[in-house]
Formats: sequence, structure tokens, C-alpha cells
Amino acid sequence: MEHVLKTEGITKIYGKHTVVDHVSMHVKKGDIYGFIGKNGAGKTTFMRMVAGLAAPASGSMELFGSENLECQRQRIGVLIEQPGLYGAMNARENMEIVRRSFGIAEKNAIDEMLEFVGLLDAGKKKVKHFSLGMKQRLGIAIALFRNPDFLILDEPINGLDPEGIKEMRDLFHKLNEEKQITILISSHILGELSKIATSYGIIKDGVLIEEFDARELKSRCRRCVKLVVDDVERAAAVLEQNCHITSYDVPEPGVLRVFDGLENSGSMNRELMLAGVSLRESYLAGQDLEGYFMDLLGGGPNA
Repeated sequence: MEHVLKTEGITKIYGKHTVVDHVSMHVKKGDIYGFIGKNGAGKTTFMRMVAGLAAPASGSMELFGSENLECQRQRIGVLIEQPGLYGAMNARENMEIVRRSFGIAEKNAIDEMLEFVGLLDAGKKKVKHFSLGMKQRLGIAIALFRNPDFLILDEPINGLDPEGIKEMRDLFHKLNEEKQITILISSHILGELSKIATSYGIIKDGVLIEEFDARELKSRCRRCVKLVVDDVERAAAVLEQNCHITSYDVPEPGVLRVFDGLENSGSMNRELMLAGVSLRESYLAGQDLEGYFMDLLGGGPNA
């Protein structure tokens, strides 16, 4: 399995405060990795260390399988916090400054990149008059200028209206599918993040508490009737033969999760008890994605 980013025990300390605490992250090639945490959890500081904008106190890091970080960072595009734009200039003028600073010879690269992010028709409109969504797209265009293989985006959809969020979501899919760019993206808008992310990392108080992929997240959040019984094999046979239920699994010993016939849970319970199965618990489980994330993070308005 090829990793674009792999860290082991990365730690950052400011004074007596540990902002990032022994984080071991694994971003696979082709991922859209959703990085989730409350304000102050350490997301931005971690991203800054990956980008080379801050130095870790301890730990190790590999980019594209190499510890030669200075060289491999040439393959990264970064948009952390607000894009650094010249408000009195238009989009093309901002891009021209970047083209020269990067030493990119092809002048037509500007139009190609502006077209890709949907800003080719912005014309002479000054950046200070751009909407937040337009500014974010221009920031992404700058981050993409050197054709990176890995893109790091810190809260790129925060503050956007629904139309702007959809435009950004479509752009991320386009970057990932057409340009084969791996993306590490943080966001507070958990419902939107779940529409694009293929894997996730949850950070809380500087600690990466869990990593999982989209399939695992869907499984965890799926609505089901959870049955705690004394004999799983016998209970499964009763469900199949008497209730005609085939969609279930056994996530742990003594527990069945039933995914169909949820409205007939009373009938399930009755059949199990008539068959002599000791039913210790029976309840409806599962929740929406945002609720699941909030539980992991401990709730609160800034999760």
C-alpha cells in the first residue's frame, strides 16, 4: 500500500502546551482524507508541519515514501488558512506574480489553471471584490500551479454559501479523479466532508484518536436493530427461518446487528424468545454521520 503521507509520533509543543501529541497519520495515494477536529484540536498546526511551515518537536515523517522532505515537498500544493492574495489586482495578475516566483516559463499555464478552477471569465474584476468562494478557488489555483501530487487544504469550504460549497465539492472530485491528486482536507462542515472523503482521521486535543475509511464509517452509522443474545448462531437461524431476514452481521461475540425489517423489531424479539433464545438487549442503533463525528469529538458547537 503506497502512502503519500506517513507520520509516526509527530509532536509540536508551544511553551508548556502540547498542540500536536504523537500523531501517526497514514494518507494513501488517491485518498481524499478528511481531517476532523474542533477548533484548537491541532489540525492547522499538523498541516503546517507537513508543509514545512513549522518544525515538529519530535517524531518522523515520510512523503511519497521518502524521508527527504525538502525534495518531496516540491510535489505538494498548500492552502492553509486564508490565501495570500493581492486585493487590488485581478485573478490573472495574482497568478502572474506566482508564475514568476515559481519560475514557470509557460504563460498559458495561467489561463489553463484559471479555467480549471472556473475563474477564466473573472476578467479584470479585482480580487477584493471577489466572493469568498472565488477567493478560495483562486487560492487553490495558486496551490495547483506546480502540478502537485498532494494537496493540503485547511478549511477550504468554511464560510461558503451552499452554492459555493457545491462548487468546491465538484472541484475536489475533479482534482482527485481527473488529475489523480491526493487531498488532505480539514473542515467543520461534516455533512459535506462525508460526501467527498474516502478516509478520515479524527483529532481531539492534539491526539489522533482514530483513522478509518468511508466504508467503515458507513457501516458504523448504518441504522440497525442491535440484539444481545446468549447464542448467536441459534438467533441467526431463527431470524432467517422465521423472520426471513438475511441482512445482518455479528460485529462481536454475542451481538447481532439486523439491517432489514427494523419496523418489525417486536416480531423479531418474540420469535427469538419463543425459540428459547435468551434475549438480553434489543434496541435501535446507528446515527447520521454528523452525530457520529460529534460523539467521537465529545459534542460542542465547534466540532
